[in-house]
Amino acid sequence: MNTVSNILFWISNGLLVPVVILLLLFFLKALLTIVSFFGEYWRRVKQQQAVGKLLEEASPADVVEKMQALPAKVKSPMLACMGSLLEHRDNQAYCERLLANYEVDAEKELGQCRSLLKLGPMLGLMGTLIPMGPALVGLAAGDITSMAYNMQVAFATTVVGIMTAVIGIITLQVKQRWYAHELNDLEYIYKLLHP
Repeated sequence: MNTVSNILFWISNGLLVPVVILLLLFFLKALLTIVSFFGEYWRRVKQQQAVGKLLEEASPADVVEKMQALPAKVKSPMLACMGSLLEHRDNQAYCERLLANYEVDAEKELGQCRSLLKLGPMLGLMGTLIPMGPALVGLAAGDITSMAYNMQVAFATTVVGIMTAVIGIITLQVKQRWYAHELNDLEYIYKLLHP
């Protein structure tokens, strides 16, 4: 039994470096996500003003004219999908496929936020528990310096993991609302094009 315990202890300690590296990579990804999130927020505010005005004023008779007046220079998945709906308005099956693909692309984008939300705390917990073993060994041996260092690593990985999850959950919740709103708008435009 002692041999098995030693093997598990060495495996656990060997995982500390990969866990800390992965945790740092996920934290960097979270920082990049939050920076791009604010840029996307401003783009969506402008886009929603234009699309909201179109949806308020559009009717089945003039929806094509209104959609052609939207800004073409703005790069947006929603505006690109709207353009494709307009271009292929005679092919109802293709338009339904466009909407389904838009929903799949939205889920793919949300999956990145979900990975931060789920894996950040998992890696943080692993980074917390792994150094606790050596910290307890240091405490038992009277090596307070070793114990303090390992406890510092344990608490730092916890904080980084939780911060990664916080960024993940905030961006996930807001993006879910964005995509749900955009999908509703696209379905409304689809219904206007196919009364």
